[in-house]
Amino acid sequence: MYELQVEGMTCGGCVASVTRAIRSVDNQAQVAVDLGQKTVRVDTARDLDAIRSAVSDAGYPVTASTAV
Repeated sequence: MYELQVEGMTCGGCVASVTRAIRSVDNQAQVAVDLGQKTVRVDTARDLDAIRSAVSDAGYPVTASTAV
């Protein structure tokens, strides 16, 4: 499981966009977004770099990430 600090998320549409981006890399990923904290928790077997890149490519800067 990974936790990412993601900037630029302000609404439910942003949550949906980030979730879609992550699921484009792993359609089985479990995604939990906390808009208030600007964090995204992802339970996936895919590499952290792939997840981080997908979120960034969707237009949401990842400022920190860690395995938890």
